[in-house]
Amino acid sequence: MSNKELEFEIKKELEFEMENQRVEDTVDLIKKEIRNYINKRASLSEQLVETRKKALEEYRDDEDKLIEYFDHERFVTEESFKVIDRKFKELTILQTSPYFGKVDFKEKEFDEEDKIYVGRFGLTPEDVYEPVVVDWRAPIAALFYAGKLGDTYYEAPLGKVNVDIIGKRQFIIKKEKLVGMFDSELDVKDEILQMVLSKKAGEKLKDIIMTIQAEQDNIIRQPREKTIVVDGAAGSGKTTIALHRVAYLLYNYRKALQDKVLILGPNDIFMEYISTVLPSLGEIGVRQQTFTEFALDIVDLNNVMSFREYMERVINKDEEFIKDMLFKTSEKFIKELDKFIELLNRQYFKIKDLSFDKKVIVQEDAIKELFVYYKDMPLFRRSAKIKRILFSKIKDTRDEKIRAIEKWYKKSLEELNVEQRNLHEADFSFKRRIMIREVIQSVMDAKRSLEWLDNESCLELYNGLNRNKVLTIDDLAPILYLKIKLEGLKLEDEIKHVVIDEAQDYSLLQFKVIKELTNCKGYTIVGDKNQRLIPSLDEVPMMRLKDVLEDVEYFPLNKSYRSTKEIMEYANNYLKEDKIIPIVRSGKEVVQKDFLSMGKLNEEIIDTIHNLREKGFESVAVICKNLEETKKIASMLKEKVKIKVLDREDIVYNKGEVVIPSYFAKGLEFDAVIAISENNKETSEDKTMYVMATRALHELYVYKI
Repeated sequence: MSNKELEFEIKKELEFEMENQRVEDTVDLIKKEIRNYINKRASLSEQLVETRKKALEEYRDDEDKLIEYFDHERFVTEESFKVIDRKFKELTILQTSPYFGKVDFKEKEFDEEDKIYVGRFGLTPEDVYEPVVVDWRAPIAALFYAGKLGDTYYEAPLGKVNVDIIGKRQFIIKKEKLVGMFDSELDVKDEILQMVLSKKAGEKLKDIIMTIQAEQDNIIRQPREKTIVVDGAAGSGKTTIALHRVAYLLYNYRKALQDKVLILGPNDIFMEYISTVLPSLGEIGVRQQTFTEFALDIVDLNNVMSFREYMERVINKDEEFIKDMLFKTSEKFIKELDKFIELLNRQYFKIKDLSFDKKVIVQEDAIKELFVYYKDMPLFRRSAKIKRILFSKIKDTRDEKIRAIEKWYKKSLEELNVEQRNLHEADFSFKRRIMIREVIQSVMDAKRSLEWLDNESCLELYNGLNRNKVLTIDDLAPILYLKIKLEGLKLEDEIKHVVIDEAQDYSLLQFKVIKELTNCKGYTIVGDKNQRLIPSLDEVPMMRLKDVLEDVEYFPLNKSYRSTKEIMEYANNYLKEDKIIPIVRSGKEVVQKDFLSMGKLNEEIIDTIHNLREKGFESVAVICKNLEETKKIASMLKEKVKIKVLDREDIVYNKGEVVIPSYFAKGLEFDAVIAISENNKETSEDKTMYVMATRALHELYVYKI
């Protein structure tokens, strides 16, 4: 070894020892902070008990004051405990791996060298001014994800800060020990990326913040009041970007966004799969639903076709069903709905005079003028408003009539002498009651005459349009659209940011409805137009959002970080254009076999599952195109091997071997996939096969029968 090489090795060892010492010091500091927070919690509990005793003593004779005190005190307590709990959880996660990156840089303005260590959460002890660990979501942490050394900048709260990045280093820290480190000259180092990509499915999703690429980090840190549309290939990190963007926005705009973020995912299996990711990033208060759940929270319905049946009809090419679906998800259908709404605005209400006791009190023309005056109101809100105005007019007329009766009664009694009053007062009193009763009857008749202002529900109107067919997911957006346009429907909960995953399956009307209901300015919309299993008449709506939303920017991602080079090249066979660029991580060649009998196929699947288990793969999926195939394969396999069937939306999946239809597998990833395909039924652009193939991380087997 030359002197130069020896010097280099000694320098590396010294640097490793220094970094190792810093890890140990940081872990000690974290443990100390954890003890502090445990003590804080105990101290807070003691203070609470003491102050409650005093409050009970002080306000024992004033119940209202006592209730007011406890309401306020409960709020303060909950907030204090929330802060302590959150910090405690963050520190516990940090303890085993305090940080994963370091940046050495110079701020141009001061020309002084500085450095930051970047971790999953920030660490700034109470008696320390500078953070020991910077949270990856902090603006300055963007330097770690910058694609190059040298001149760059980050956006600080007070404006742009120009810096010169001198060096970047990445660490592998496990169980409080420094296992390895790499210096990055240009980009996130391949060794780290390869290490994370080759992990099992569950760990990979959580560890991705170590390896966020510059292009992904740029999307994550975009301004919050903007519509970000990511059209990304399978495995390009779309869901990861969306979730980390939520975490980043909540960290930087917690007050504005806490409890005001809505994530719409494709199905319950997928929602369960990702639900562990956000809590691991330390975020709470994020509403996660499918679009169907979101819609059914607003519309009281219980007879909507299941996602499973819907997808079965699409996959099995039910021509009549697909024709209906294509129309309902088209732009033409939106125009038809708008025409229907316009027709209702013109002709729905047959306006009449309002009469009271056979006398017109509001003329037809005056009521027409009210409809024109309130024309900016949705039709059914307008009719309800006009009905209240007319009821008020009836009340005024009633009061006027009653006053006239009372005046007549009083005057009649005053004109009588004592003797006459004794004789006739009961008679006059009876007549007065009769007259009042007649007025009340006239009120009821007048109100009844306004029944023309009552309207059918939007659901009834839509069922009429839909010829009372079974409702599907494609009918939910139109029903909501009618409720928005006719009733002025708005969400009760305030939503400030919406995330839509698997957005390629949304219709233009769904996007319109989400915008109208939430009145949001910020959206993170991710999908892959090549994974749209649902046919479409027009261009994939996700790619036309500039027609619907404001300040839209598209971010195409065609690099795949999920699967091996061999799997992605195989999946590319099913795409005509926008081919995927696999990140160079080589693996086993894709195995493709043809079978003449179900028996032979069954034997091969069982052998493959046993081999994959021996290799230590924790998640293996046998993916079939449809439910019939899934059930057939599952019933054969269950005789010889323990395997779970994911054939419903509400089944929870963590890991293990499963048989699953293609449409439930979307958005998920597995260590290995066995894709079952029917011979002679594929086309050169088979989206279902593309989806099935791209679920595999490490190994793919395609068995054709």
